[in-house]
Amino acid sequence: MTRIPVEHPRYESLMTRESVVEGVQMGITSRQGLIAQGRGETFDYLLGERTIATAAYAERAAVALLLLAQNPIISVNGNTAALVPGTIVSLSDMTGAMLEVNLFHRSDARIHKIIRHLKSHGAVNVLGSKGNARLDINHDRAIVDEGGIYGADVVLVPLEDGDRCETLVNMGKIVIAIDLNPLSRTSSSANVSIIDNITRAIPNMVQFAKDMKNNKIDELESVVNSYDNNKVLSSAMYEMSEKLKNMSIERGIEWI
Repeated sequence: MTRIPVEHPRYESLMTRESVVEGVQMGITSRQGLIAQGRGETFDYLLGERTIATAAYAERAAVALLLLAQNPIISVNGNTAALVPGTIVSLSDMTGAMLEVNLFHRSDARIHKIIRHLKSHGAVNVLGSKGNARLDINHDRAIVDEGGIYGADVVLVPLEDGDRCETLVNMGKIVIAIDLNPLSRTSSSANVSIIDNITRAIPNMVQFAKDMKNNKIDELESVVNSYDNNKVLSSAMYEMSEKLKNMSIERGIEWI
C-alpha cells in the first residue's frame, strides 16, 4: 500500500482508495470496482465526507430491521470485502445476519477468495459458494444461495446494482441499501436507503446494534414504524445542494 502522510487533507479518502486497489491486487475486488469507488467519492465529497443526521437515522432503522428479521442476510461484494471486512463480520455477529458473497463479475475463484478473506477477519460461516437458486435478472448477481438471499426476509445490500435491488423488493423482501448517490435506482428502490460512505455506515451500524441488541420487540418496531425513506433521500439531496452553494460562495462564484 502506498504510504500516505496522516496530515494529507485527503488522507481518509486516499486510504479508502488504497484499500480498493489492494483488494484488486488480492483478487477479491474487480477492476470495475475502482470505477465504482471513484463515483462514490464524488457524492461523498458533496456530503462533506461525513455522516449526516438522516443517514444515522437510516442506519438506526436498518439495524432495527435486521434485529427484528427472521432470516436477515448481508450481501457482500468485492468492494465491501476490501473496505470493511472486519466491521461487516462484527455487524453479522451483532445482528445474527448471515453473510453471503454475491458478485456482478462472478467467478468461483473470487467467491472463494472473498470467503477466505472474511473468515480471516472472524467470520465462521459465509454463504455464496453454492449458487443453488436464481433471481429474475439477466446477469450473475442473479446467482444466490437458496438458504441465503433467496430465502431472506431482510437483505442488506451495500454498494448495490439497481436492478437486483428492485428485484429483491418485488419479491417482497425488505431491502436496506448503502449508496452515496441519493438519485440512483438502488436508493429509489430500497426500503431503507443509507446515504453514507460504507466505511462510516457499517461501523455506525455496529454501534447501533450494540446499543439496541437488548431492546424489546415493540421498541424496535417503533423505530421501524417511524422511519421515512423519502425524508432521507430529500435530506441528502438538500445537503449536497447546500455544499455546492456554500463552496461557490466561498470561491466567489455566483450561485444561480
